[in-house]
Amino acid sequence: MTSILTNSAAMAALSTLRSINAGMETTQGRVSSGLRVETAADNAAYWSIATTMKSDNKALSTVQDALGLGAAKTDTAYTGLTNAIDVISEIKAKLVAAREPGVDKSKINKEITELKNQLASTAQSASFSGENWLYNDTTTAIGTKEMVGSFTRSASGTVSVGVLSFDASTSVLIDTKTAANGQLTKGISVTQPSGTTTTTATYNLLVAAGTTASTTSTTIELTTTTTDDNIEGMISAVDKMLLNLTDAAATLGATNKRISMQDDFMADLMDVIDKGVGRLVDADMNEESTRLKALQTQQQLGIQALSIANSNSENILSLFR
Repeated sequence: MTSILTNSAAMAALSTLRSINAGMETTQGRVSSGLRVETAADNAAYWSIATTMKSDNKALSTVQDALGLGAAKTDTAYTGLTNAIDVISEIKAKLVAAREPGVDKSKINKEITELKNQLASTAQSASFSGENWLYNDTTTAIGTKEMVGSFTRSASGTVSVGVLSFDASTSVLIDTKTAANGQLTKGISVTQPSGTTTTTATYNLLVAAGTTASTTSTTIELTTTTTDDNIEGMISAVDKMLLNLTDAAATLGATNKRISMQDDFMADLMDVIDKGVGRLVDADMNEESTRLKALQTQQQLGIQALSIANSNSENILSLFR
């Protein structure tokens, strides 16, 4: 039946064209944004996962920045410690030289004094971002230092921040308020010769600025009357200081290595998460471009079909001529 009120062919062609246009709109959106899932309406589950993981990646990026700051602090402290070890090794060598009969101990002491000044300068200079793990001039002792090292999300969705720790009390060289907290200002007990027997003596290498000499330990320095027995005790004390600083530097170096490894892991982890999110929400541009071309062809055919359907009604006019 041919009707001028109801054009079923045109209605069918228009419905098909609407469907084609909707498909083109979706495909063009994917091509322009590069995303297959851009909003929650596209795929609520994938959108939710991708949004959460993108947020976690931002947190991981911040962790990476924190690791960089931690690495800078440990590098600074480690550089200061290794320099201090070198200087103390020189002091040890000077003390050994002073043990030689007939040497001028006062001249050797002048060299030792300059080396002590270098130690003080090293300790005060080893500061980064306001933190110094080698020098303390406050009444609060330097304790364990924590550095942000990781960000994790459990299977239940709970998030937590992991930290890397270093006991900075082992690396403090000079403490101007509490001499016992500094590796070079505290007293080191040793056993030294005393004639035909031995005795116990306590030595410190530096008297920190602003403090008075300890009454329980003797500051290492040479005079013309310094005995060979005392020199040997000083050598033993300096050697113990070297061992303590070597242990602290080894621990600090291990911490620094872990920070470096964690930083590399964070970078790899962020790349993997980006790839995973991409697999969920990124559009396949080859597929979408092919689909867009097909839809454009279908759209042209749909317009032609609609035009033909509309022209059928005009043919009725010929019956009335």
